[in-house]
Amino acid sequence: MRKVMLALLFVALLACVAYAEEKFESTVLNVEVEKNQIMMYENIPFHSGKERGSQMFSLAMDILQPDGKEPLPLIVFITGGGFMMAPKNNWIQQRMKLAEAGYVVASIEYRHAPLSKFPLPVEDCKLAIRWLRAHADQYNIDVNRVGVLGNSAGGYLSAFVGLINDNKEFDKGDFLEYSSNVLCAADIFGLSELMSIGDDYPEEVRKLHDSPGITEAMWVKGVPGFSGPDGGVKDFPEESKKASPLYYVSDKAVPMLFMHGDKDTSVSPSQTDKLYQALRAQGIEAERYVVPGAAHGGVYWVQEPVMKVMVDFFDKYLKK
Repeated sequence: MRKVMLALLFVALLACVAYAEEKFESTVLNVEVEKNQIMMYENIPFHSGKERGSQMFSLAMDILQPDGKEPLPLIVFITGGGFMMAPKNNWIQQRMKLAEAGYVVASIEYRHAPLSKFPLPVEDCKLAIRWLRAHADQYNIDVNRVGVLGNSAGGYLSAFVGLINDNKEFDKGDFLEYSSNVLCAADIFGLSELMSIGDDYPEEVRKLHDSPGITEAMWVKGVPGFSGPDGGVKDFPEESKKASPLYYVSDKAVPMLFMHGDKDTSVSPSQTDKLYQALRAQGIEAERYVVPGAAHGGVYWVQEPVMKVMVDFFDKYLKK
């Protein structure tokens, strides 16, 4: 038995020696450095205060910052949310693609219905831009190259910001020594005229948009019977016009990009077309793309052809 065990031990030792002598080649992976690393800073507060008496509110942003020695252009991303919420964590694929293309991307919150109404959300967007300029050194931002991008309600707000450069009516709050102007704006399936959001849809859908409880009505006048009068947007035409980007078109508008899906059942595709036509008639540079098969949000809006249009647009006005 002892001899058998010694023999087995000897065989094992021989196997170990043979394994130690055998060499395995590693695969060489040649890598060309094309992308910078990207840091993410979350929940950075940029505004807090009181609203409706003693109720406190606070607003924050998330920032994607690519590595780089030179200051980089900034894109302020304004999320959608049906005028009822503002989740800044939306559309991470869009934001990452823009950051990889060499942009600091700041996704911001803003006040919304039913607790807030126009023009407070526009003021919040303008404040966020001023705050970012005030903290440009901290996040490696080139303050002279700033654009905005938004989807849905965020597209509406992005267009608004792009139409009101130098309009001090909407500059409220802190950091007023800094500019809230931008060089370009992208509006992805956003709204431009609140009284005609449902124009492309059947009669029963259009009637819903006349309701006092529809979100655009609360956006304009507050909650019926609580913070605002009863009635839909068409019952308050002057207030609804004042809250519609379409009526701010002038020669001060910045170049704009519009994109809309032809299967959008939430915001009529004619909404972006109206603003596009008005800008072109004013002589403002503008582009508009219709995406066949695309709905209001969804997978189409993170695909490469769509993202290439967005990146090319911002490159044109913020890099070249």
